[in-house]
Amino acid sequence: MKRALMMLTAALLAVMLLLIGYFGGRHQAPSSPSQAGTPASAAEAGGKKILYWYDTMVPQQHFDKPGLSPMGMQMVPKYADEKPAEEGTAKDVVRIDPTTVQNLGVRTATVERRVLASALRVPGTITWDLRQAITISARTDAVVSKLDVRAPYTVVKAGEPLAELLAPQWSSALAEYDALQHVQSTEAKGLRAASRERLQVLGLTPAEIRSSRRGTGAAITLHAPQAGVVTTLDVREGQRVTAGQTLMTVNGLSTVWTEAALPQAAAGTVRNGTPVVVTVDALPGRSFPGTVETLLPEVDAVTRTQRARIVLDNPDGALSPGMFATVRLSPAQGEAVPVVPDDALIATGSQTRVIIAEGDRHFRAVSVRIGRAAGGYTEILDGLTGGEKVVVSGQFLIDSEASLSGALERLNDSSTKPVPATSTPMPGMPMGDRP
Repeated sequence: MKRALMMLTAALLAVMLLLIGYFGGRHQAPSSPSQAGTPASAAEAGGKKILYWYDTMVPQQHFDKPGLSPMGMQMVPKYADEKPAEEGTAKDVVRIDPTTVQNLGVRTATVERRVLASALRVPGTITWDLRQAITISARTDAVVSKLDVRAPYTVVKAGEPLAELLAPQWSSALAEYDALQHVQSTEAKGLRAASRERLQVLGLTPAEIRSSRRGTGAAITLHAPQAGVVTTLDVREGQRVTAGQTLMTVNGLSTVWTEAALPQAAAGTVRNGTPVVVTVDALPGRSFPGTVETLLPEVDAVTRTQRARIVLDNPDGALSPGMFATVRLSPAQGEAVPVVPDDALIATGSQTRVIIAEGDRHFRAVSVRIGRAAGGYTEILDGLTGGEKVVVSGQFLIDSEASLSGALERLNDSSTKPVPATSTPMPGMPMGDRP
């Protein structure tokens, strides 16, 4: 009995010792900042006072204890004897950790002032030179007795017969003129001159009048006024036509037009007389020089391009309307302007900006207004003056993964209240990496 009582007493003492040790450990002060539950401003580490904890990617956010930042990065302490990361810098400057800069493969290029290569290559289309279009119409009521051209796009030579017309008004006037050919009196010669003028008023040319005297009677033959192509044929043989009705159209091919589609940014550099060189895939090895005749005062509502009319010589008729062409324009040289590589530009939808490297791993986003681009470079109309260093590789990773743009926006907020730390790891982080 006495032995059992002693064993029970010993067990109670052991339980009491365990409880004392447990509750004593709960109230014991932590020995390191990473285990502290007190504010960081009161913590000590290696004899240095910790002011707060922060993420090196977003140094303007302050936390009162260690852990993972909202971005999933391990936070580092800021000591009292160190200058705060955001002090002494502009509000739009962010400092990136050197290891992160190296991992992102950040490369920079100096903003240069240069004259952009002015040669432009734009698509174009060969069209008819409408100044060479001649419409052939009926000059009086008549019947088409014969058609020498029976299909559109027939190639004709100058003076080649096109059609024969029978016209009652021409018949009586020609008969009167023929009857007066051999008269000798002065009065009769006056009547013959009046008869000839009447034929001309009715629309007959001297050649047609002479052909009627060779025995064709009232059948008048119409001839091609120039070499070219019959682009439209509006009548058929045996058809009755009225005065003024269009019979056909003959278009010359000695010159053609090329209509080039210019982007609006490039249209401002092209003037009347700008030299061009036109090439077409159908004629490899050949090029056709010309000049810009005019910029058409209309911008295509779909493509947002402005057309430039170019006149090209086409003596052998090699260029046919409807061909697709490549037009190389050489506008006049402009002034030297700040230019950046195309890779340096970040288009956000509402603006275009570049990332400037300011040394000591500080980066700043600058909004720019861009102009035309050529040869892999884009001119900067506003925002840069030249000599700055812009990021050309890794800037998108800085902007997205490092949330640089969000940091710049938050820097405008004057609030500096500490944000509670989070211990939620990034997706895919092992459980062992939790603080």
